[in-house]
Amino acid sequence: MATAHPAPFLTSPRSFLAHYLALRPLQFTGVVLLILSAAACAVAVQYGMKLLVDAMAAGEEGHGRVWQALAFFITLIAVENALWRLAGWLGCRTLVGTGVDIRRELFAHLSGHPMRYFAEHLSGALGNRITGTAGAFGAALGILLWNVIPPCTDFVGALIIFSGLDWRMAAALALLVMCVAAWLAWFGAKGRPLHNAYAEQANIVSGELVDVVGNIWAVKAFSARTRELARLTKKFEAEAVAQRRSWMWLEKTRTLHDIALTLMAGSMLLWAIWLWTNSRITPGDVVVVSALTFRILHGSRDLVLALVNTTQHWHYIGETLRTIGKPHEIVDMPDATSHIGLGGAVTFEDVTFGYGEGRPVLRRFSLDIPPGQHVGIVGPSGAGKSTILALLQRLHDVDGGRILIDGQPITRLTQDSLRAAIAVVPQEISLFHRSVMENIRYGNPAATDEEVYASARAAHCDAFIRELPHGYDTLVGERGVKLSGGQRQRIGIARAILKNAPIIVLDEATSALDSDSERDIQHALEALVRGRTVIAIAHRLSTLVSFDRIVVIEDGRIVEDGSPQELRRRRGAFDRLWRLQADGLSMEAPVESSVQD
Repeated sequence: MATAHPAPFLTSPRSFLAHYLALRPLQFTGVVLLILSAAACAVAVQYGMKLLVDAMAAGEEGHGRVWQALAFFITLIAVENALWRLAGWLGCRTLVGTGVDIRRELFAHLSGHPMRYFAEHLSGALGNRITGTAGAFGAALGILLWNVIPPCTDFVGALIIFSGLDWRMAAALALLVMCVAAWLAWFGAKGRPLHNAYAEQANIVSGELVDVVGNIWAVKAFSARTRELARLTKKFEAEAVAQRRSWMWLEKTRTLHDIALTLMAGSMLLWAIWLWTNSRITPGDVVVVSALTFRILHGSRDLVLALVNTTQHWHYIGETLRTIGKPHEIVDMPDATSHIGLGGAVTFEDVTFGYGEGRPVLRRFSLDIPPGQHVGIVGPSGAGKSTILALLQRLHDVDGGRILIDGQPITRLTQDSLRAAIAVVPQEISLFHRSVMENIRYGNPAATDEEVYASARAAHCDAFIRELPHGYDTLVGERGVKLSGGQRQRIGIARAILKNAPIIVLDEATSALDSDSERDIQHALEALVRGRTVIAIAHRLSTLVSFDRIVVIEDGRIVEDGSPQELRRRRGAFDRLWRLQADGLSMEAPVESSVQD
């Protein structure tokens, strides 16, 4: 089975960050420069306060300098505020735009996974992960920009100012801050397993909640509201325990920092006052030492906690990349081309395929279908019927042999062009929570309204659509829940008619319908299959009597092949299935598992 390495930026959070920074280098550079400038102005404001205090302490001699210092002070405040607002404006545009890029590219990669991948993961949880990853990236980068850069700038600015007062004070401040930051970082890192456990528990709870909401019909039908509420409550409580442990570790970190803040701030102030009593610094120097000391120490706490929070966000991103960023199992070959011929010929040549390491479902399976021929595939459950259709659409890759369309191996075609040549009408029609018009037009986005109406008439659904509250503009609900099974089926057929593909695949298109609905669907299918190659699976063999050919599959092999009338005369496997149904017995289980089949 062919696989492909994911894009390099999906391999780790670090490469993920680098990729999106590289997409907008000028914007991110501008944000960093604005924040650096604003933080530098914030430090300069403290120095401006020193000048103002010194001028005021000079008495009458300092009157002139007071107004100059005040003007300098106010100007710095205005410039600082302007720079913060500009940084916020540019940061908003940059981070929001990056969030769009992240969701677009993650969905593009997610949609390339095979159907087996989606069967193994909750669809709602996957969607939440894409949105959550964009949010986590924005939050992590926002923390780095607004909670890491300013404290670092404050520290550097304070060292410059303190060096002008007393180099020993600057050295002491640098040593103390680095020791406290290292200590808090070490203590915070010890709590990382708690933060990661909370993030994992939150993801589990989110997936469980999505699963229950997605199956709310079953919850109601089996009177399971109380049972599910109790089950979810246990999940919520487990998440709450993990959240409390994570939160309280952060509170311990804050408590330790507060103790260090008191000791360090007191020490620096005592030192500054001692220097002032010896006339070695001015009152303004004492003010700036006090202001910058508290600013730096508060900033160091914010810095450490910001790094802890960033770690949580990176953990979430890393977990998403491990889930969504897996290599694609089915990929286009480097020299893949678009489907060219439109005849609709289908050929299976010695195809072997199995799910996992179990017994193969198909073994050296060969089948040749000329263009325009209508072929029905029948057989017991697990014989391989649905697998044949899945392999034709390249939802899985064969283990041996090859499949051709119009003489072209499907592995040599791009997946999109291959599937564009095939219109599928499954047993369960999947509709979007959009209008009827949008759902039908999904088969051909470029179709005009008149073409949509014509397809609906051909599918015998125009009449009931116009009776809906808003006609073609009526929203059908999630997965088409507002429509009956027969109505959804006819809309699915209208969509397939509009697609105008040369190959039609019918996968139990009428087996779940009542007799009246089935009759309507059969009339609609007549318009769909006319002049096209048709491959159909049907539980009800009576729906295949008009087909050119019936292929009977047993244990992954063709045991009979011929027209319906010919196979009846042979008194073989097909005739036996026919007589079982005629006697009112079920040929197969009502629902056929695509994994088993």
